[in-house]
Amino acid sequence: MKQIGVGILGFGTVGAGVADGLLRHRDVMAKRLGVDIVLKRVADLDITTDRGVSIPDGVLTTDAKGVLSDPEVQIVVETIGGTGVAKAFVLEALANGKCVVTANKKLLAEHGGEIFDAAARNNVDIYFGASVGGGIPIIRVLREGMAGNCIESIDGILNGTCNYILTRMENEGLPFGEVLKDAQRLGYAEADPSLDIDGFDTAHKACILAALAYGFQPKLSDVNVEGIRNLAEVDVRYAADSGYRIKLLARVAKDGDEIEVSVAPTLVPMSHMLASVNDAFNAAWVKGDMSDYTMYYGRGAGRAPTASTVVGDIGDIARNLAAGETRYSRGMPNYGDGNVRLKAAGEVASRFYIRFMVADRPGTFGTFAAILGRNNVSISAANSQKVGGDAASGFIPVVVLTHEAKVSDLEKALAEIEASGVVGAKPVKLRMI
Repeated sequence: MKQIGVGILGFGTVGAGVADGLLRHRDVMAKRLGVDIVLKRVADLDITTDRGVSIPDGVLTTDAKGVLSDPEVQIVVETIGGTGVAKAFVLEALANGKCVVTANKKLLAEHGGEIFDAAARNNVDIYFGASVGGGIPIIRVLREGMAGNCIESIDGILNGTCNYILTRMENEGLPFGEVLKDAQRLGYAEADPSLDIDGFDTAHKACILAALAYGFQPKLSDVNVEGIRNLAEVDVRYAADSGYRIKLLARVAKDGDEIEVSVAPTLVPMSHMLASVNDAFNAAWVKGDMSDYTMYYGRGAGRAPTASTVVGDIGDIARNLAAGETRYSRGMPNYGDGNVRLKAAGEVASRFYIRFMVADRPGTFGTFAAILGRNNVSISAANSQKVGGDAASGFIPVVVLTHEAKVSDLEKALAEIEASGVVGAKPVKLRMI
């Protein structure tokens, strides 16, 4: 049986999980794949801290460069993260003719073109199944299972930290800040949670999905990204009263030759399958022109789920190497026609939830309703709320649900409404599906 050597760069949470999986399941994988995958090297600056994995003598090292040049290592697994040394190591591994497995969403979202060009130039495989959705095989689905489909849209709950916070805000009626502190205490959120709660972790993943589905790499700086940092518990409650649940959604969708890529807190009908995805779980809701809607659900982060996908990628590459071939040296398959472009944020159309703090006097509703209408925004439902107002200030909350409207039209209308003096605070707007 052919033997394939693996070297891991980074011995943190995911790296340790990958090492554990390769060691414990070596015999099982050999029987299933017909190739013996051997953990040859694990490199990290800290090789003394106990990670709960028994590594064979001589495998642990602080010499990452040695791993990259080791002739017995055919597959390099990058679990360092970030775009600094991780990028340099990945490019060096590819230049040395080694296949690469990574879960590094930031690296791929920001430098994917350079990485995939290097893989193609050296005719080696690069797999990244765990970069989106952790243990959910959404990358494999797009690369293989739906290769015969034109992807029409992908809606994803792709950040467990945000989903955990939103679930507790709804179930317990707690404010965002209180739930965030609890999430940090329990280990669901980082000490600096900005990447998660401001939506950029989700945006990195959305960019990767767009590249897979449509064959072009959107720039993160051009993607409209809204997080949940400023979400008020009153809006979570109002949404629930109207039959909706708020989720931080990544949206990737094709409209002619334009691709929408966005991240925003979104009202999802409680009857929708995505609304049932709670706590730290992730899901992707994909529509193909042949498959129609399919959904992929599971744990989107954590040592074991992420390592599971990484180990699966290693197994695929090992089987390819044993057969003397590469499958993904060109990285992102172009499923589109090559002429697509990113849709401008203002041109994106959606239904919206809007909460106004309206002056409690006759005629105010008619004033802002007329402004919305003049700007091509039509109201599908509206009601005055009994809670959340401030009687002393003379303003009451009014929630409006709109028909589909362009973002640019709505923003113009809201600016005009603010200037009219009929509202006492900046209106709150959230997308709806």
